[in-house]
Amino acid sequence: MGELKHDTENQRYILKIENEKEAYVRYSLNEKKMRLTYSFVPNELRGSGIGKELVEKTFEMLIEEGFEATAICSYIRIVAERNPKWSSIIN
Repeated sequence: MGELKHDTENQRYILKIENEKEAYVRYSLNEKKMRLTYSFVPNELRGSGIGKELVEKTFEMLIEEGFEATAICSYIRIVAERNPKWSSIIN
């Protein structure tokens, strides 16, 4: 899998995948608090674990960048709730 990139201009965390495809997490920002609003994985790659990898890499980058976040997207919220490791940054 590719490296996660933070596209601040378009408020997205982007994971490059095979054949020029990409998955991403979209957010809105208020000070240092992010609202993670949407996660996207191309249809043909859903169910392969890419979504979970995308969300967990996004969480790791949030920690590196010093952000806290609220999970608005139901899938992002589920990933956060399943691992107590993320409770310090996702609420």
